[in-house]
Amino acid sequence: MTIGEGGFDFWAGAAALVAAAALSAGLIVLLRPWLLRYALARPNARSSHRKPTPQGGGIAVIAATILVTAGGLALFGYPGWAVAQQVSLVLAAAAFIAIVGGIDDVHPLPIVPRLLLQALAAIAAIAVLPADMRVLPSVPWWLERLGFLLALLWFVNLVNFMDGIDWMTVAEVVPLSASLVLLGVMAKLPAPATVMALALLGGMLGFAPFNKPVARLFLGDVGSLSIGLLLGWLLLRLAQAGEGAAALLLPLYYLADASVTLARRLLAGEPFWQAHRSHFYQRAGDIGFSVGEIVARVFLTNVALAALAFLTVASHAPTVIVGSLLAGSALIAWLLLHFSRKRVLER
Repeated sequence: MTIGEGGFDFWAGAAALVAAAALSAGLIVLLRPWLLRYALARPNARSSHRKPTPQGGGIAVIAATILVTAGGLALFGYPGWAVAQQVSLVLAAAAFIAIVGGIDDVHPLPIVPRLLLQALAAIAAIAVLPADMRVLPSVPWWLERLGFLLALLWFVNLVNFMDGIDWMTVAEVVPLSASLVLLGVMAKLPAPATVMALALLGGMLGFAPFNKPVARLFLGDVGSLSIGLLLGWLLLRLAQAGEGAAALLLPLYYLADASVTLARRLLAGEPFWQAHRSHFYQRAGDIGFSVGEIVARVFLTNVALAALAFLTVASHAPTVIVGSLLAGSALIAWLLLHFSRKRVLER
């Protein structure tokens, strides 16, 4: 089995996955004493955890992703060196936004400079996209690029917003990145981009045991922001390949929960930039769901969304695409409603 356009074989891919997971876990073991001292997240009124817990596990995830991707690009010869350069620059942008997130984890930054620095990373990631890349050819080029930038900046932040309970980001990123790897195998992503998705999958698997409820370690902004940038860029590349429906379906739960919550807060006149406990998954915890019940439902929903995404890739018939999008939207609507209505069980 090969990955992408003339990529490497199955065993090389498996080795890269294991290497990323091992590197991520090993770095966490080394970093955790330092994070306990300098990056402790203490509970507050908006927290879902009850004990002070170190954050910053994303350092290991993003470091493993960068190192394994760079190693894969160096060891294996890929046609289309331009894409490898693009991926390298996106990884540099992810490292930059990880630094911004790491600073914010330790010393919270004001919203304006934080957003400006995030925008710089998003601009860099958009700038390396192929000049002739079009998703909506009927839209002026500059307007489409502006749309890409705003979408990527929103995706970076929504991943951060949704990283509010143990294993939530694991339940989202693992099926999403695994799907991107499989789509790369189907040549829907360039080989270097597929390697990056594979490395990110491994990095998250290495992090997962430490974030298992009750978590001994959080990702922190250093991880959620950079992961959001990488996934958002990969989804844009997937949309460029003509798989816009799949690119929308794969992250649909995160998109829906975060976007509906933001809209609701804006309509209520709330300061949307402040931390809160208004997301559907957070409200589910407040009305009786356990953390395990929440993340299990999110994970299974993401698996179902991935199945629908692959259905649209297998058949580009308009009826299949529209039917899959409607089915995915109905599934998400059911889950959000389900998270809003469960009652606390009497004991």
